[in-house]
Amino acid sequence: MSILVLGLVVFLGVHVLTMLRGPRAQLVQRLGEGPYKGLYSLVSAVGLGLVIYGYGAARAQGYVQIWSPPAVFGHVTALLMVVAFVSLVAFGAPNGKIKSTLKHPMLVAVKAWALGHLLVNGDLASMLLFGSFLAWAVAARISLKRRPDAVEPAPAPWGTGDVIAIVGGLAATVVFMIWLHPIIIGVPAIIR
Repeated sequence: MSILVLGLVVFLGVHVLTMLRGPRAQLVQRLGEGPYKGLYSLVSAVGLGLVIYGYGAARAQGYVQIWSPPAVFGHVTALLMVVAFVSLVAFGAPNGKIKSTLKHPMLVAVKAWALGHLLVNGDLASMLLFGSFLAWAVAARISLKRRPDAVEPAPAPWGTGDVIAIVGGLAATVVFMIWLHPIIIGVPAIIR
């Protein structure tokens, strides 16, 4: 469990640095934009690696069950995963109504993913992992609203970006939940 906690501290800690505009600006000024981004990416990758390894190790040591989620939460999670994947694809798609309405679709994707997984996983390692990501995403969105240098996307009409987000998000949801989740995560997302 300690490796999971260390990974969360490293990965989310470096992401919290983005919210601390003064210290971040000082670090960018001291290192330069390129080296800062390189170091940020390296620390993020190390943190993510520790999170993945630590979560797997914590679950392999045995579940510390905190609560038993009701079966109906699986359906709620499936819907939240559609929201997460559509939001994730909208993040990379050209601007459209979905992207401009969500303002920060990546954070919406993280919140939907984390909340969905909190609903169906009642073990301690999952609660730490998904709860930490949910708390960070909420804090990051609040921070973005309060930033003086924040740029909110302008409202946009429905367009190609929305079609890409919806079709791509639905396709990604189906592929991941049916085929990739059992292969990559080792747990079926859909129980038959």
